[in-house]
Amino acid sequence: MQYQADRPGAGASLGAAPLVQAAADGVPDLQAIERSHQRSSSYGITRGQRPDLATLSRADLAQTLESNNGLSGHARPVMETLYDQIRNTHSMVILSDAEGTIIHTLGDSDFLAKADRVALGAGGRWSEQLRGTNAIGTTLFEQKPTTVHAQQHYLDANRFLTCSAAPIFDHRGQVLGVLDVSGECSSFHKHTMALVRMSAQMIENHLLAGSFPDCITLHFHSRAEFVGTLVEGIASFSPGGRFLTANRSALFQLGLPLAALQSHTFGSLFGIPLSLLFDHHRKAAPGLLELCLHSGIRIHARAELRLREQHFQNARDAVLEAPAPLPATPAGRSANSVTKPDLQALDTGDANMRALLAKLRKVIGRDIPILITGETGTGKEWLAQAIHRESAQPGAPFVAVNCSAIPENLIEAELFGYEDGAFTGARRKGALGKIAQAQGGTLFLDEIGDMPLALQGRLLRVLQERAVTPLGSNRVIPVEFALVCATNQPLREMAARHAFREDLYYRINGLQVKLPALRERSDLAQLAAMILRREGGAQALCFDEQVRRLLLSSRWPGNLRQLTNLIRTALAMAAGEDSIGVRHLPDDFLEETQALAAAPPPQEPVASLSMQDSEWAAIERALRGHDGNVSAAAKALGVSRNTIYRRLRARSN
Repeated sequence: MQYQADRPGAGASLGAAPLVQAAADGVPDLQAIERSHQRSSSYGITRGQRPDLATLSRADLAQTLESNNGLSGHARPVMETLYDQIRNTHSMVILSDAEGTIIHTLGDSDFLAKADRVALGAGGRWSEQLRGTNAIGTTLFEQKPTTVHAQQHYLDANRFLTCSAAPIFDHRGQVLGVLDVSGECSSFHKHTMALVRMSAQMIENHLLAGSFPDCITLHFHSRAEFVGTLVEGIASFSPGGRFLTANRSALFQLGLPLAALQSHTFGSLFGIPLSLLFDHHRKAAPGLLELCLHSGIRIHARAELRLREQHFQNARDAVLEAPAPLPATPAGRSANSVTKPDLQALDTGDANMRALLAKLRKVIGRDIPILITGETGTGKEWLAQAIHRESAQPGAPFVAVNCSAIPENLIEAELFGYEDGAFTGARRKGALGKIAQAQGGTLFLDEIGDMPLALQGRLLRVLQERAVTPLGSNRVIPVEFALVCATNQPLREMAARHAFREDLYYRINGLQVKLPALRERSDLAQLAAMILRREGGAQALCFDEQVRRLLLSSRWPGNLRQLTNLIRTALAMAAGEDSIGVRHLPDDFLEETQALAAAPPPQEPVASLSMQDSEWAAIERALRGHDGNVSAAAKALGVSRNTIYRRLRARSN
């Protein structure tokens, strides 16, 4: 794919807003800059001090280059393409490792001489601890794209620069390095960040393709013409069908974070056995396969099988599939809600849930937006789908959007759609956005508290005007849908401190209902039995008495998501046996329950404890129970490591 920068001498421009928020792309995040300035001061850096220009020794640089050989090999071709778009703009393209050490650069010769004066070359170290606020170091800390313009640099010596950087993640969601474009502040262009973000995603896609030498990779999109382009989703599976990894576009389309996908298989995500994919691939000219996501959206997919021939045959003969009922389930099933229960099915005996469901029945179908709150994992999507089935006509779409999983460089294109030629590299006919796909049905905006502020304004206009305008178009598409939103964040408090638009908050808050945490529910035994029946299918196992006691005594910091994942794991471990015993439960769960039993009785909760404080308390307990191991704590809570890191950073600020 060729990118074109809107600059003197360029043959074409990016046009109206290529895959990004045009208005926000080149605008620095002032809150992130302020946080970085505070950190810089805490490191003992003064604004007027001479920067530490020491670079790595030749031996240390050689070792750093060797350890980052994979990243550099995949990044260099993309960097060359990116540099072609910014050539002759007094700028350079920079690649750093995860510590902020520069490992490769390309740039205009006149600017490289200036860059050398601040050690902006191979071996230069640009962590915040050494250089204060700068795009590379601040991007590494914030783990999100960052623009630092001129005076926003902490050190006076760096204020002749404007830098736009984006993190590069590996298949596990860990930061490998940073891609950056730096140049003279006078040559700053708002489209630079768009190019950097798109280039970083290209590098991630290349890295993902080489992560597993023996796997099945699915390339997919809701529009057939976009399979094989930058906007396609990419998901990899083991030869037996177990989920391995996915790129950011796939996470967005699937509507699930990477951590939640780890418990899934090809069959549970796409509703067909993996053997059918093999059969399709065996055709002389297989073409694209049509599948259906849990949201009900149909997609087009191409499978890439990088398997040894013997392994391929073995995989066909012994495919690891989801439990027996899954392939026979209607294609519109949810990966989080195995049987798509209606409201009545969610009434399993808890008085608070029964009162909540009664409120919902009074407003469903009356064009009143519903806001679902509650801790992470309490079943917000289960409830949203149940609301949809109570209110919508048969066959009406249920479109789920996870706002925290939306890739920033795909936000507007995926939500609002785009016209033919709206951005460089787009194929013909454009694409229908998620909002328009919900026409006549239900739009579910999960984790709406994580939606970027710049996008909130446009969403508000869509909700007020009941119309959407695709990128690159003057065409207005009328839309009618029921709106359900969900969040685990205190939106009212966020609106008060301007972290969430107040007008949008009141627009989506027609009826607010709070799902109780699992530890607060009186129907835990019934819920566990229901999930066991639905997940187990033909296995028809039961819990032994010791397991039942453990389930009832757990605090369940990850709520229903944690309970469901635990039951899935236990069913897999107990395959071929009559019941689920303690030996079939995950070790981390047993360690957590043992630690809870040894701990002093909990204090009565403070009445003014906010939802955010409650969530933080659960994270603290999980970290203590796992000796500070973030990965183990995230697994126990049923959330991603990035979620915990984000909460830790928010708490420290």
